[in-house]
Amino acid sequence: MAKKALVVDHVSMKFNLSEEKVDNIKEYVIRLLTGKLKYNEFWALRDVSFTLQRGDRLGILGLNGAGKSTLLKIIAGVFKPTEGTVKRYGKIVPLLELGAGFEKQYTGRENIYLYGSVLGYSREFIDSKFEEIVKFSGLRKFIDVPVKNYSSGMRSKLGFSIATAADPEILILDEIFSVGDVKFRRKSMRKIRRMMANGTTVLFVSHSTKQVQKICNKAMILEHGKVAAFGEVGEIIALYEKKNGTEETEGVEDRVKGAGEENEKSG
Repeated sequence: MAKKALVVDHVSMKFNLSEEKVDNIKEYVIRLLTGKLKYNEFWALRDVSFTLQRGDRLGILGLNGAGKSTLLKIIAGVFKPTEGTVKRYGKIVPLLELGAGFEKQYTGRENIYLYGSVLGYSREFIDSKFEEIVKFSGLRKFIDVPVKNYSSGMRSKLGFSIATAADPEILILDEIFSVGDVKFRRKSMRKIRRMMANGTTVLFVSHSTKQVQKICNKAMILEHGKVAAFGEVGEIIALYEKKNGTEETEGVEDRVKGAGEENEKSG
């Protein structure tokens, strides 16, 4: 029997959006204590439920504002849901905003240990993986340079290399294939495919139905924070493209991306 990897049970997420702009903490506290701070309720997710087995690869589709990133952050433990529960079976590695946890004044070397500890790695584990992380990132010449001097692509490369140093049971990918240059993206994809071959469960958010089709065996459509459809990847992608007409748009995007890659090679 297949083993459960993730159970999302009736999860909802509410945000309170202030009706008026509050310029400083003092004004915020005064308004809060006097009952003058007014909010509009915004439900980013409503009653989301699904179960993944070990080795499942779920593509999460939806237009901007559908709640995709909010759902991933709840599953990763960044947000606590307003309602419902999430049960995770095994170690989870979220590849969301790569490098967002770096301390810019620290060097790349120091951030490997800092970011690694945030991900739950022990110092002994980081010691054993340090050379592998540096080699994969391709940043050996810059490893003792403060991260504030890194480009966004360099920070993403280092973040990806640290986050994937361990083989997780659950891997969360949010538009991850824009990481770094073409060569690094290909190398990253090979590493992710090795993880999937070893039975890692994957949650993958992308606007590209072609990428979802290649990677995933299941798919889900989110609309206004609710699950509109869940099932086998081919069936769900066909439904999504019929509703949103993404197939033609993706063709244009792929041609533009391909032209960009050719320019990089020729450059």
